[in-house]
Amino acid sequence: MATKKEALTRRAARVRRQLKKVANGRPRLSVHRSSKNIYVQVIDDAEGRTLAAASTLDADIRGKLKTGADVAAAEAVGKLIAERATKAGVTEVVFDRGAFIYHGRVKALADAAREGGLTF
Repeated sequence: MATKKEALTRRAARVRRQLKKVANGRPRLSVHRSSKNIYVQVIDDAEGRTLAAASTLDADIRGKLKTGADVAAAEAVGKLIAERATKAGVTEVVFDRGAFIYHGRVKALADAAREGGLTF
């Protein structure tokens, strides 16, 4: 039986493989959540470069949050990544949820990024 880490890696690879089929050159909005924080990056896979990044550890929003591990924190990070991505010239992305189900913090981040101006 696979370990938990191997299962997460396999699940994330499966999601990423499906995204590459439908990406059509759009950058990937990649989400990672831990028990204490949430991180997000806009990645251009063609160049292998991060275009924009945000997390609950950023000084812009860290002091305003009660904790980095709740839905409110995910919404704040979603708005911040949308702002930074549009500043970098990115408006269309594909959403890479990684190994995490589209629920709770991941869904809140995606909804906030959409409200901030990203389309996916």
